[in-house]
Amino acid sequence: MSSIRKPLIPLAPLPTNDLGLSIRDYEGSMSTLCAGCGHDSVTAAIVRTFFELGVPPEKIVKLSGIGCSSKTPAYFVSGAHGFNSAHGRMAPIATGANAANREATFIGVSGDGDSLSIGAGHLVHAIRRNVHMIYVIENNGVYGLTKGQFSASADIGSAAKHGEANATAPIDPVMLALSLGATFVARSFSGDKEQLVPILKAAATHNGFALIDVISPCVQFNNHTGSTKSYKYVREHELKEIEEDFIDEHAEIAVALGRDRAVRVVMHDGHAVSFRTLPEDYDPRNREAAMHYVNQAHARGEIPTGLFFVDEATPDVHELNSTTSRSLSSVAYEKLCPGTQALHQLQESFR
Repeated sequence: MSSIRKPLIPLAPLPTNDLGLSIRDYEGSMSTLCAGCGHDSVTAAIVRTFFELGVPPEKIVKLSGIGCSSKTPAYFVSGAHGFNSAHGRMAPIATGANAANREATFIGVSGDGDSLSIGAGHLVHAIRRNVHMIYVIENNGVYGLTKGQFSASADIGSAAKHGEANATAPIDPVMLALSLGATFVARSFSGDKEQLVPILKAAATHNGFALIDVISPCVQFNNHTGSTKSYKYVREHELKEIEEDFIDEHAEIAVALGRDRAVRVVMHDGHAVSFRTLPEDYDPRNREAAMHYVNQAHARGEIPTGLFFVDEATPDVHELNSTTSRSLSSVAYEKLCPGTQALHQLQESFR
């Protein structure tokens, strides 16, 4: 099913960002997903994020694999660069594109099937390489595009629409990322845009791989009684591990912090994420404590959300490989490929 472009009907002047662009400049084609799909709410949060951050659309690269989730990049920032890859192969495509153009902002949108089954190996290596990108997993526990089979993230005991209960242990992308050394790990709910937008903003300014697991209910195949990823179940069991706000280096964007103890994590470019911790001693810079907290919440039948861990000290893929500070896409061809004579000289230097 092809997408159709949204008609622009400016009934009133729209607010603009620092680039003079309105939020309509960050939208894409009209969604062909099911009405009420959580993925469309994630799309709206991404649109708002890039608009409020004032990222030039031509500096955004959006990537995806295969699945309902992987259709969503068509629905935001039509002026961005985009690549829809094969099933599970989005991470290596993003790695290569990032290596060629480090100056762009990369966002990959994937699903629990695309990332945790056929693409699991590629996701693992993108994490260990600390590829500089936002990696959003729209997690609904089923293969919605192929009629609702359980995915690798389906919880034990979760019921399928036809009544069968899942008996296979799930892969939790949050625990997977924490155990592999990911430098930014968060979870949110598609129905909670006020939490998701600040997390996306923080991820966009993070220097490295930022994984965001978004519980995004499938209204067609996984929104019934017995599902642990339905709207009703998530709203009843969501545990907000922290309250998020994103602070620009000049001014506060959204809500003032409350009375609880605040932890401020400064990003490389001067931006910061502020947390108000619910557990008094929670520290988003302590990986082991984050893993323990998530495990304890799962044991209580709760779905913890928020930014669990952030580390700005670990070098990203470019620092690890000592790449040039200049984007390879802007280097002249003659310099990238100096010719046969230069190759012979290089080979002679190793003799």
